[in-house]
Amino acid sequence: MSADLSHIRPWRHIERRKSRQIMVGNVPVGGDAPITVQSMTNTPTTDAAATLDQIRQLEEAGADIVRVSCPDEASTAAFRTIARESRVPLVADIHFHYKRGIEAAEAGAACLRINPGNIGSADRVRDVIQAARDHGCSMRIGVNAGSLEKELLEKYGEPCPEAMVESALNHARILQDHDFHEFKISVKASDPFLTVAAYQQLADAIDCPLHLGVTEAGPLRSGTIKSAIGLGNMLWSGIGDTIRVSLAADPVEEIKVGFDILKSLGLRHRGVNIIACPSCARQGFNVIETVGILEERLAHVTTPMSLSIIGCVVNGPGEALYTDVGFTGGGAGSGMVYVNGKMAHKQHNDGMIDHIVELVEARAAELDAARAVEEKPLVAVG
Repeated sequence: MSADLSHIRPWRHIERRKSRQIMVGNVPVGGDAPITVQSMTNTPTTDAAATLDQIRQLEEAGADIVRVSCPDEASTAAFRTIARESRVPLVADIHFHYKRGIEAAEAGAACLRINPGNIGSADRVRDVIQAARDHGCSMRIGVNAGSLEKELLEKYGEPCPEAMVESALNHARILQDHDFHEFKISVKASDPFLTVAAYQQLADAIDCPLHLGVTEAGPLRSGTIKSAIGLGNMLWSGIGDTIRVSLAADPVEEIKVGFDILKSLGLRHRGVNIIACPSCARQGFNVIETVGILEERLAHVTTPMSLSIIGCVVNGPGEALYTDVGFTGGGAGSGMVYVNGKMAHKQHNDGMIDHIVELVEARAAELDAARAVEEKPLVAVG
């Protein structure tokens, strides 16, 4: 069906950690469910229209779950409208005031995210647990290196993996003592080394789903690199059930980067995976410009598939053997088109982009149709 041969490459297989599964609204997290990709709105929650507009942009980019901050009573009031109209489950982000968690649960949150270091006493955490139970919410215990409890900082002297894991397990115990098990945990830091070490220890200590992230990773480029290193390290070792890439950029970019990280590890596929050379003096066309245009024009394709755009015949034919559609630069202003790993026809560089877009869209429709037939339930006769 596809030229992707990853299913016969055992050295590409990642053995995922066995975690129990919870539900965030209608989205399963953990167990054998696909690793989900999340982001967070940055509009004022009190502006329900603007927040819903951003949620819909994130939905279009592929977000499975969206987090919305609820810092005050006016925000949780607006959250009711937002939750009612959102097509993806929403996580209410709660800090400092436990009552916001109770209000968000009542307003339709699919999950409550609390930071144990700043929500208050165990009694207040218990009240939030009861609200989550009453309204069918799951919860996320969100531990951050920058907001650990005072007593843990005094005990360990500084934020460290042991302090973060102890914080997480202490608060998990409160949920478990109240027979509440619909929770996941994150132990994030802005330092990838600290983040990875904390998650490695946590993964060995508890079986709940883990929400991965390198928090406050930074601007788009450097934050993407830092996140790819940290998340990639954990995902490669099988740790992680849901991820958020924290960038000082448009939240839509967080979704794109998240899917690209999963795609590069073969853990999840969405959209067109473009394989392209960096270009050199041998290129038969402007590779960089072409790839940039194609990336934009193919953003609407959600079908998992591959496209190779290679400037010359050194690596082009070899790469094209393993992609759904390929174009390899040649001489005299034209190149060779490959479809499903096979040489198809020559194409002049003029009109090449439009032609490739048409081929990709046609191949996507073909793959979607084949998948629909595979997934069609059998009807009993007689």
